[in-house]
Amino acid sequence: MIDLGHKPLIEGEKIVLRPFIDEDFPYIEECLKDSEVIKLTGSTSDFDKESILHWYNTRNEQTDRLDLAIVDKSQNVLVGEVVVNLYDEKNNSMNFRILIGPRGRNRGLGTEATQLIIDYVFKNTKLNQLTLSVFDFNPRAKHVYEKVGFVIDSIDENELEFEGEWIDSINMNLTKENWLKRKDLIKSS
Repeated sequence: MIDLGHKPLIEGEKIVLRPFIDEDFPYIEECLKDSEVIKLTGSTSDFDKESILHWYNTRNEQTDRLDLAIVDKSQNVLVGEVVVNLYDEKNNSMNFRILIGPRGRNRGLGTEATQLIIDYVFKNTKLNQLTLSVFDFNPRAKHVYEKVGFVIDSIDENELEFEGEWIDSINMNLTKENWLKRKDLIKSS
């Protein structure tokens, strides 16, 4: 098991990844109610404020997962979240997911958050790989994942029905070995 009890503060150029605080909740709510977030995550529009508030208030206590707020430094507000969860002992891997709300889109914040959390995980844990799933109708996310080194592993066909159409889910992974190779390439260029 990987211990993720320590919740770091990770500072980037445009964003900070940090544990959740009470003042984040209105921005979390805005993100979770956003129609694009609902569509791209395959969520429902059901929103139970009390359970969601409880959920986020317990994230900093979790030792088997890492949930961090993505805070836009220019506005000093939460624009999304990054999550590393679902430990797979057999493969010594965990799942990665990210959510960017309307205040954080199209400015490279998701790419920076993804790169920062990947770097943190591979530098500070003994994990061998990170995995993720992305719906096929989310080309922006697929592009970001490929840009930081994730590769397609498999495809779950017809995973989500959205507005009468079936959408595939693309499963991707990034191994620590490939992450290290990419870091070495970047250094040497």
